[in-house]
Amino acid sequence: MILPAAQETGLDPKIRDYVKQRLAEESEIPKERQEDLLKLSRYIAQCRASNKPIKLLFVCTHNSRRSHMAQLWAKIGAVHFGMDPVECYSGGTEVTAMNSRTVAALQRAGLTIEKENGETTNPRYTVSYDKSKTAEICFSKTLSEAPNPKAQFAAIMTCSSADVACPNVQGSDLRLALPYEDPKVSDGTANEATSYDAKSREIAREMLFVMARAKGQ
Repeated sequence: MILPAAQETGLDPKIRDYVKQRLAEESEIPKERQEDLLKLSRYIAQCRASNKPIKLLFVCTHNSRRSHMAQLWAKIGAVHFGMDPVECYSGGTEVTAMNSRTVAALQRAGLTIEKENGETTNPRYTVSYDKSKTAEICFSKTLSEAPNPKAQFAAIMTCSSADVACPNVQGSDLRLALPYEDPKVSDGTANEATSYDAKSREIAREMLFVMARAKGQ
């Protein structure tokens, strides 16, 4: 497929380069996985066609690692392909904190992330990626907690545990399982940074695939 042209945006230069690299890796996405990703692309395309708000809620157990990565890379993909407004959220079945290793991996990819003063057990982070866009605020929350949507949204389960724990997501138009292996297994090892960087690349690659197909449909 010939990818749709990227929108002229204010994405930070390092992020633009990162996005181009991930788009060049599309062949690394297995065909079976592509079929699942296309379900989300079709939902987004249908919302666009009917002028319906596009709201995506990424869910994992602790809202600590994979769901935050998916939320942010989906948003960046939407901006890159001129798909805004696409509202991206994340939540969990439990509240913990956005993991510091997740923050570090996203910073290495080019995102500007600043920790707000105050809360230490579940800090709020300001995440910037485009000079023309309002920064995202990331912190751990349950899937039903504000600012997460209550109705007319797609719920994307990014871990198998959340997939089992939430067979139904109230208010969602679409519930889709897109589980990722947890980079947590590498915590405290020599491979920690490598593992988190690889997970960021994988999730970014797939969210860009989703947005490219959504725009092309």
